[in-house]
Amino acid sequence: MKDYWQNYIDGAWVDGGAGRIDVINPGTGEKLAQHALADAADVDRAVLAARRVHLSGELSDLRPVERGRMVQAMGRFLLENIDDIAPVLTLEQGKPLWESRIEVEGAARYFEYYGNQAETVEGRSIPLGAGYFDFTTYEPFGVSAQIIPWNYPLEMTARSLSAALATGNTVVIKTPELTPLTNAWFAHAAEAVGLPKGAVNILCGLGHEAGAALSAHPQVNQIVFTGSVQTGIAIASAAAKNVVPCVLELGGKSAAIVHDDADLAAFENDVRWGIYFNAGQVCSAMSRVIAHDSIHDELVERIVGVAQSLKVGPGIEQPEFGPTMGAMVSDAQRDRAVGMITAAVSEGAKIATGGHKMNIPGAFLEPTVLTDVTPNMNIANEEVFGPVLSVLKFNTDAQAIEIANGTPYGLVGGVFTNDLNRATQAARQIRAGQVFVNEWYAGGVETPFGGYGRSGYGREKGREALWNYVQTKNVAIKLKG
Repeated sequence: MKDYWQNYIDGAWVDGGAGRIDVINPGTGEKLAQHALADAADVDRAVLAARRVHLSGELSDLRPVERGRMVQAMGRFLLENIDDIAPVLTLEQGKPLWESRIEVEGAARYFEYYGNQAETVEGRSIPLGAGYFDFTTYEPFGVSAQIIPWNYPLEMTARSLSAALATGNTVVIKTPELTPLTNAWFAHAAEAVGLPKGAVNILCGLGHEAGAALSAHPQVNQIVFTGSVQTGIAIASAAAKNVVPCVLELGGKSAAIVHDDADLAAFENDVRWGIYFNAGQVCSAMSRVIAHDSIHDELVERIVGVAQSLKVGPGIEQPEFGPTMGAMVSDAQRDRAVGMITAAVSEGAKIATGGHKMNIPGAFLEPTVLTDVTPNMNIANEEVFGPVLSVLKFNTDAQAIEIANGTPYGLVGGVFTNDLNRATQAARQIRAGQVFVNEWYAGGVETPFGGYGRSGYGREKGREALWNYVQTKNVAIKLKG
C-alpha cells in the first residue's frame, strides 16, 4: 500500500491543485493513504487533453475491431492484476476480500462485453427513390465525463469507461473521494494496451469543486453519473446549461413481492445477496420485502436467520466466499443508517434483529431486519444504503403492486411466485427499469439497467448503453440523373 496516490492527466501522474485528501480504512477507522485532490484547473487540463485526442482522431478513426481489441485487453489486464487490486479495494471500501475479487471480475467482464460490441455499432441506408442515396452513421460524442460512486468504484467505472472507449470517445473520470485508489489500475491498463495519452484521465476531487467543474465544463460532450438524487439534479442542471446529454443512475427503494406460493427456502439466498452483499450499499438492493400476510411470520423468521448467520468484521480478514459481511464505507454512512432505523422505530417499526452499530473499531452496522413497517414510513420510502431490510405486509395482488410502486423511485423490482401468470402481470405493472422474477439480480452485463422516476434516466449495460455514447448523423446525397 503506497502512502500517496496521484491523479492521472494526459498520460502523466500528477499532484492535485487542491492538495491531498486522507483515505480511511472503514474496517479499522484508521488512515490508509493520501490521494491527490484535484481542483477546477486540474479538471480543465484533463478535459482539454481528452478533447485533443478526440479531435485528432487517434481513437475515433480506428477501425472498430482495433478499438474493441484494446478494450478487451484492458479487462484482461485487470484479471492479471486481481491479486493486487482486490486487497486495495477491500481496504478502501470495506467489503470482504472475496467480494472485491468478484468486483474485479465484474469490471473485467464489462471490457470483454463492450470490446466485443465495438464493431456492431452500424448505420443503415434509407431508401428515398432513384435520385438519392441516403445513409446514417454513428459518431462518438467526444469527451465523456464520468462521475463515479464509492460503493463499486472499480465496477462502475468499468461499466461506463468500456462502453465509451468502444464507441470512440475519450474520457475524464472523477473518482469518489472516499474510495479513489483502485481507479489507478485503469490508467495502468490504458497504458498497457496502447491507448493514446489523454484518452483516459482519472482524478480525485470533491464534488462541489472538481465534480461541479467537470459537469459544467463547456468542452464536455456527455456525462455519466451514478449517485444521489440531489447531486444528480445538480449535475443535470449544470449540463443543461451547455445542452449536454446525461445518463443518471440515482438509486432506488426496490421491493421484492413474495407471494404465498413462493419458494421461501430459495428466497433466503436472494435476501443474502439482495440486501447484505456489500453491506447493502447497492443502488438496486432489495431494501423492501412485501410479504403476503399468510407467510409473513415464517418469512421473517427465515430472513432473521439469514441476517444472524452473517459474520461481520474487517473485509481483509474475509478472503473466502461465505456468509460474511464487511464494514460500511464510512462512520458517517453507518451513523446515517442507524439514525433512519431509530426514526423508523419511533414511527412504530420493530427491530427483528440488528439495528445497532457494532462495538468494534470501524464503520460496522449489524445486519438489520425491521418489521411492522408501513408504506407511509420514511424507512419505506427513502434509500438507507446499508444492510437494513424493511418487511411490509400485503393481502391482495393489487395491494402488493400499489405498495411496490408507492415510492418516487423505480430502479428494479422483483416478484417471487410459482404462478407464471401472476409473475407476468406483476412484471408489467411494477414501475421499474428492471424486474426480477424468482431471483434477485437475475441478468448480467448483457441486460439493460436504469430507472424510472427519481431513479434517473438513460440505460447502462447491454447494447442499449452504447447509444448513450454516440450521436446519429444522416447523410443525404443527390445523385445525378
